[in-house]
Amino acid sequence: MKNRNFLFVLALSAGMFVTSCSNDDNEGETIVPIQGKYNLSQTGTIVNGQEVLVDAPQNQSGCPRDFLDLRLSNAAVIGDYKGSDCALTETTGTYARSHNDLTITIGNVSSTSDIMNLTNKELKIKDKTTGVITVYTR
Repeated sequence: MKNRNFLFVLALSAGMFVTSCSNDDNEGETIVPIQGKYNLSQTGTIVNGQEVLVDAPQNQSGCPRDFLDLRLSNAAVIGDYKGSDCALTETTGTYARSHNDLTITIGNVSSTSDIMNLTNKELKIKDKTTGVITVYTR
């Protein structure tokens, strides 16, 4: 009787293990919400199969970092600090996310990027046309 109960529990455990691991992946798509304000941190490209990133030269020395603000309303606000007085210029457009693609449209110009990494602290995108990698941090 003990052998029968043991085999029953073993079979039940094995069945639960096999079915729980069947298809839990999200096909590489990140599930972290993309909305939020991101500060421009690094830019770069891929050279000989390796990412080469440098501190973003677009950031004005002595000023806050430029930013990308992706809002719940699907508005995209790009903030750019310039000059000795760190004057802020904001450009507003829209964004759309489709799986791991992020498309930002400002006026009549659209740019689509692959989302390479999205966490609670980082957004890393790679422009599909130019191959430029941009890293934003929160």
